[in-house]
Amino acid sequence: MVDDVARKKCTVLELTIWDTAGQERFQSLGVAFYRGADCCVLTYDVNVMKSFENLNRWREEFLLQASPSDPDNFPFILLGNKIDFDGGSGRVKAKAWCTSKGNIPYFETSAKDGTNVEEAFLCIARNVIKNEPKD
Repeated sequence: MVDDVARKKCTVLELTIWDTAGQERFQSLGVAFYRGADCCVLTYDVNVMKSFENLNRWREEFLLQASPSDPDNFPFILLGNKIDFDGGSGRVKAKAWCTSKGNIPYFETSAKDGTNVEEAFLCIARNVIKNEPKD
């Protein structure tokens, strides 16, 4: 469902998404993947504390390799995925982490059933558009 604001502006936006799945074997390609990025989407498994604990490292690695001109204001989005699994018991909460990093938008999602996926990608698109140079 596209919201009214997106409908009225009719901006065409092409997203290229690199999914490294947090795997170290892609680390050497990070500079090529990340340089010139307009947004970084960090994703963790809400049922696995270790994946939450890796967020700081992933964020710092991205900033190091992407070398954005303004790292303190670079747009990140956090997705807490797999909310459909485990009925939610033992889920990690990330709102405090997002606040501590400059109010990063946070969505709890399910790739399996699609919960909040469209909303998250609309937020990503808005961040990209908002940070585009004005012509």
